[in-house]
Amino acid sequence: MSDARENNDEAELPDLLVDPAERNRWLRFVEALLFASADPIDESELRRRVPEEINVKQLLTDLAEHYAERGVVLTKSGTRWAFRTAIDLGPMLRHERAQRRKLSRAAIETLAIIAYHQPTTRAEIEEIRGVALSKGTIDTLLEAGWIAPRGRRETPGRPLQWGTTNAFLDHFGLDSVKELPGIEELRAAGLLDRRSGATSIAMQQEDLEDDEEEDEDIQLDFLPDTNDPDAGDQP
Repeated sequence: MSDARENNDEAELPDLLVDPAERNRWLRFVEALLFASADPIDESELRRRVPEEINVKQLLTDLAEHYAERGVVLTKSGTRWAFRTAIDLGPMLRHERAQRRKLSRAAIETLAIIAYHQPTTRAEIEEIRGVALSKGTIDTLLEAGWIAPRGRRETPGRPLQWGTTNAFLDHFGLDSVKELPGIEELRAAGLLDRRSGATSIAMQQEDLEDDEEEDEDIQLDFLPDTNDPDAGDQP
């Protein structure tokens, strides 16, 4: 146990024994790699590209500190890193006419259920929402890259389980799902109710009054345009 603790402590220390010029060369390499990549890069990938004697975590920490007050900052989502525009500069970079995106109420509720109950199955999502889940809802979230299969449940029928992705964390600026708002915060905002003794995502009363009516599209600015938006769930 003591040896494992010592090895872990060493891994967290800066690579002081490495030649400064050599370390700086690899720091610039990691910086260039992150700039050139269109997608966030996982730490494990950087570890494979950098010599073992170089502490990759320390390189990333140093880069994050260096860019902390710049126009672009180095951000971490889960175990992936990427350069992003500084949050306070976002409003200055927006176009005068923002293009609106559409995401159905069903997709919003399904994404929230998956995020808070993952890994979860289709049947569990339907039980919480109280209506059947249309295939289009899952397809919309898959196309956005925010959910992905998480294996099969070891129960009769072995249903497929769903969970959120690193792209979900990256888009909403989360380090992990642990940073999602807590139950009390959501309840205070009126987003939760009690249904069958379990906490579930609150739905508008008008959605329950007419089962044949399609879900109303909600205007959001975080989903790519689609020529065939999800029409909602049928009970």
